[in-house]
Amino acid sequence: MRKIIIKRYTNPLRHITTVATVALFFFNGCDNGTAQQKAESSKKKAAPAIQKNAKQGNALMAPDFTLADLDGDWVTLNELKGKVVLLNFWGTWCGPCRREIPAFINLTEKYKKDGLEIVGITLTSGPPSNIRSFADKWGINYRLLTDIEGNETQTVTALYSQATGQRITGIPTTFIIDREGFIRQRYVGPRSEKIFYKDLKPYL
Repeated sequence: MRKIIIKRYTNPLRHITTVATVALFFFNGCDNGTAQQKAESSKKKAAPAIQKNAKQGNALMAPDFTLADLDGDWVTLNELKGKVVLLNFWGTWCGPCRREIPAFINLTEKYKKDGLEIVGITLTSGPPSNIRSFADKWGINYRLLTDIEGNETQTVTALYSQATGQRITGIPTTFIIDREGFIRQRYVGPRSEKIFYKDLKPYL
């Protein structure tokens, strides 16, 4: 029985004033304060889905959600059961998130045929048309989800914060979800293609 592996990565806030923490900023991901503030207000709405989560050993079932893609089509996580999902909370404005994009593009090209599905939950990045322009410029070949009615992505951010017991306060934050829908790993901050593949390989 596989166990979930949590990889920790210290993630400071953008507006911290102490010298020591400012020094750490250069090694960490982007602050997601605005997104998290909105997410906090969505926690009550997210709670019922969390209560239904199942466990397999120490692995937690990834909460289902529904978000729109850039074409306005609704997508649920449950539709991806049977695939290995790399779920990435990110934003177009986030430098560390951008550093991961080439790795995600390469992983999609190499392993989509083996059942890998990369899904980017795009936070506070403007309307779908802006995100589409960004995706075209960067050659993104994997699925991006975003808000089309309000702050749906913030509800999902709160959902995963509550479900895992670890708040998503910075991005990129990424989860590996196996074919049965269980969360196997969590990352905070950018990782290389090599690291992602090493951790994905047992589930592909």
